[in-house]
Amino acid sequence: MKYETVIGLEVHVQIKTKTKIFCSCSTQFGTPANENTCPICLGMPGVLPVLNKHFLESSMRACLATHCTIQPMNRFARKNYFYPDLPKGYQISQFELPLGTCGHINIYVDGTKKRIGLTRIHMEEDAGKLIHGENLGNPGKSYVDFNRTGVPLCEVVSEPDMRSAEEARAYLTELKSILEYTEVSDCNMEEGSFRCDANVSIRPIGQKEFGTRTELKNLNSFKFIQKAIEYEVDRQTKVLDQGDTVKQETRLYDADRGETFPMRSKEEAHDYRYFPDPDLVPILIDDAWVEKLQKTIPELPEQKRERFVSKYGIPEYDTGVLTSSKLLADYFEQCASLLPQPKIISNWIMGDLLRELKKDGKDIADFPITPSALVELLKLIDSGTISGNIAKGVFEEMYQTKKSAESIVEEKGLKQITDSSAIEKIVDNVIQANPSQVEEFKGGKEKVIGFLVGQVMKESKGKANPGMVNKLLKEKMV
Repeated sequence: MKYETVIGLEVHVQIKTKTKIFCSCSTQFGTPANENTCPICLGMPGVLPVLNKHFLESSMRACLATHCTIQPMNRFARKNYFYPDLPKGYQISQFELPLGTCGHINIYVDGTKKRIGLTRIHMEEDAGKLIHGENLGNPGKSYVDFNRTGVPLCEVVSEPDMRSAEEARAYLTELKSILEYTEVSDCNMEEGSFRCDANVSIRPIGQKEFGTRTELKNLNSFKFIQKAIEYEVDRQTKVLDQGDTVKQETRLYDADRGETFPMRSKEEAHDYRYFPDPDLVPILIDDAWVEKLQKTIPELPEQKRERFVSKYGIPEYDTGVLTSSKLLADYFEQCASLLPQPKIISNWIMGDLLRELKKDGKDIADFPITPSALVELLKLIDSGTISGNIAKGVFEEMYQTKKSAESIVEEKGLKQITDSSAIEKIVDNVIQANPSQVEEFKGGKEKVIGFLVGQVMKESKGKANPGMVNKLLKEKMV
């Protein structure tokens, strides 16, 4: 390792509102092109923007949840640049007086806690969207959809405190969880509600000055963000090792090839000619307003993880998975309130439950098995009515049919065999059919009993009580 990686992230978060930042147009995703527009968000002459109060308060809550200091006076500025999807010729954003400053987020990588600083959180409007004719069967032409113009955004700018792609992914995961817990944003990456640009550079270990950075844009999944950063670090390492200089530029990531490629060169300074927006007055925020909103901040992911460890005694790894989503954490707690076996519940949620959701690309909000229904299944295992292996199949059928565990067990005759005489007959048959394995066991090779137990379970179609099977086998092979 000759070089140290330096990463700073800029995340654009769409705030959860029904209307746009300065007008009453809908923010609904997926409507026909240019339907959610009006003279205000299109920047027609003579119109005046009016700030959405719900957006402002949600942005303040995002600041509080990330330990930012909310500035008592902040204001909007005009960021001037020209692009086809920017109808006014400028974007309303914030510059020298942002909403929040000097925050931080704690992340955990390989069990180690690290604080990542936040430079600022500022409010701004989104631009529109260019749709190129190749995607519409009309190559050579481009079209503009202004539905996103004026959609309310917060830009969360981190300090360059991350030193690996893993840390960057952990930071984004934690930020996304915080915003979801506070209901500030739905963070739907597929719909553009959570978009990330990564500034990546490397420098010789021990050097204080930062290296030349490149900006990676349009990264639309945590997996691709991590892979793009890893590729870029490797690319910059090769450039420096060859004695060349890293160029400051904006690059895009090609997910199919797993490579970044140049988009445009990037100058050291931006000439956006920021100046205060004359149509919007400064925003004055007093302590009473901040304190009122502070009371609305719920238990955040980090606090919930600490409580889960102390209250339920489950491993930190489990708590990280369970608290990755507020709905998932709530599901776990509802189960634990009905059955005081938190580790067993955690295992089922992290294993079977999440596997089914991942397989179907669903979210916990769409999961058909209620906490009480899952607990009913676990109680059937506890009581010895069914074995753990059979419970796996019952769980899958519950997921597919929404039937209760008890009804599935009754319909399919899955109750566990606990009659010792019935199990003894099967054990005798297995011992008689496998004399060589029996001799191996008697000779001290105790692991072979696993094979024999498997044979008994196979013959009983998984319904024999495993504890009784083990006991009978050992007694008869002495």
